[in-house]
Amino acid sequence: MDFTLSKEHLLFRQMVREFVENEVKPIMQEIDEEERFPSEIWAKLGPAGLLGIQYPKKYGGQGGDYLAYIIAIEEISKYCASVTSGIAAHSSLCTWPIFQFGTEEQKMRFLPELLSGRAIGAMGLTEPGAGSDAAMQQTKAYLDGDHYVVNGRKCFITNAGEAKYYTTVVMTDKSKGNKGMSILVIPADAPGLSIGKHEKKMGIRGSATADIIFDNCIVPKENLIGREGDGFKMIMQTLDVGRLGVGAIGLGIAEGALEETLKYVSQRRQFGKTIGSFQNTQFEIADMKTRVDSAQLIIYRAACTKDAGLPFGLYACMGKYYGATIGSDVTRRCVQLFGGYGYMREYHVERMMRDAKIVEIYEGTSEIQKMVIAGHLKVGK
Repeated sequence: MDFTLSKEHLLFRQMVREFVENEVKPIMQEIDEEERFPSEIWAKLGPAGLLGIQYPKKYGGQGGDYLAYIIAIEEISKYCASVTSGIAAHSSLCTWPIFQFGTEEQKMRFLPELLSGRAIGAMGLTEPGAGSDAAMQQTKAYLDGDHYVVNGRKCFITNAGEAKYYTTVVMTDKSKGNKGMSILVIPADAPGLSIGKHEKKMGIRGSATADIIFDNCIVPKENLIGREGDGFKMIMQTLDVGRLGVGAIGLGIAEGALEETLKYVSQRRQFGKTIGSFQNTQFEIADMKTRVDSAQLIIYRAACTKDAGLPFGLYACMGKYYGATIGSDVTRRCVQLFGGYGYMREYHVERMMRDAKIVEIYEGTSEIQKMVIAGHLKVGK
């Protein structure tokens, strides 16, 4: 068992770090304070090859693997989880169902734009009454000639208002429950689609989050992904893939906070010595480092298992759960080591602690992850 990254992955990680240094770090604090979508960063993600890492070159991707994708998410998240929240929604939730379940015509129509960054993608899944229980979808679609008519509302949608395409879960036959769910790719300019209120959030303030409203929205029938009624199965597989990236967001936030804290405790002096020389500080750092590296091993294992073509859902859930857990735990403890300074906005750990909380909530709460993990282990069955 080899725990070292390949030369190619190491070079890729260095490239991502240079991108972060040049494009992300200079404005990461600004986009949080202004609560604005970083269009200037997004304009460079595609040309840098960071939106199609794990997709075939045939469709405009980089032909890489999921481990490389995870490395990119991890490195960018060390400094700006707002950016990686958008990337995860774009690259996994919107794009993957098209790649995995779409026809060749659909792949050639949508993927080159999405993977190059010429178009931003989003997923329309969460609704006011359908959060953790995804089967409670109320957005309806019925076929009328050569198009579907969609009515309903999605909420808390990442990239809403910025996306060109919304991979959207709809009910095409309410009487069949989750077997009546389907997936449509809905263009932002579809008649009857509008964007609702933009949310004011605790963290990831540079990530666009808003409602999508469908009022007799007209969608070409050729935008149906897979078959009618297969939506629930497709979305469950999509969420497994999405958890890989979200776990890496929590991991990256924790790593970034720990790096900031290591520098701080080596410089901050109290009682005539650096606070890093105190045993309590050393114990805190040692424990956090152990937790961070443990999370990284789980998340990397999940990605490598996916790359090997093996069942990876259990590891994806474990990685998402533990990445989220250590993201919140480590940032909270880092702020504590900073003392009063950690509470001030000029220190990045304050923003990191706010950003970390959402990882325990979106793409399946930590409680849902534990339920799914227990289900994989057949606990109580």
